[in-house]
Amino acid sequence: MELSATLFIIIITVLVSYYAWKKPAFLNRSMFNPYLINQMGQYDRFLLSGFIHKDGIHLLFNMITFFYFGGLVEQYLTYRFGLMTGVMIFVLFYLAAIAIADVPTYLKHKNNPHYQALGASGGTAAAVFASIVLVPMADICIFGILCLPGFILGGLFLAYSYIKSKQDNDSINHDAHLYGALFGIAFILILSPSSAVHFLDQVKNYRLF
Repeated sequence: MELSATLFIIIITVLVSYYAWKKPAFLNRSMFNPYLINQMGQYDRFLLSGFIHKDGIHLLFNMITFFYFGGLVEQYLTYRFGLMTGVMIFVLFYLAAIAIADVPTYLKHKNNPHYQALGASGGTAAAVFASIVLVPMADICIFGILCLPGFILGGLFLAYSYIKSKQDNDSINHDAHLYGALFGIAFILILSPSSAVHFLDQVKNYRLF
């Protein structure tokens, strides 16, 4: 298997997550904690938290999702800009998505010493939704049972994330999902405005039945 940037990011994330499980001090130092970022200027937590995960299931779900959708975005970028430039843009896209997706959460919880989060949700969501803009009709399957075109499931996911972020009644950082997704959409549309036309042409001709 060719070592793509997508696969390299996955390998690094797996190794860092495993190390964090074995070293609680490193895990605690890497958690996304808006209060400590605000009080102590530990801005590296914006990125470090994207490379650690709660457990194997959390890690597996994020990395499998990122493997498929991140790979598609990487292929698009390398095709358009060439191998080296495309890979560099892709890596910057992923890192920026992780950090930017957490900014709203930081602003919401910067005075809350009890809030903390971890995981690559922002980067993964950005890859998924960048892919949806590029290929809106490709099916996305939930647990291999419910399969619908990406633009439909994507729309449902955005609505769900928005509602849950307003409720803020569980331990999941729904804001990171929401803003990571929006970042992925904006990234592709800024890079390729014509993708919006392609997206709309595909969607308007869709028939569910």
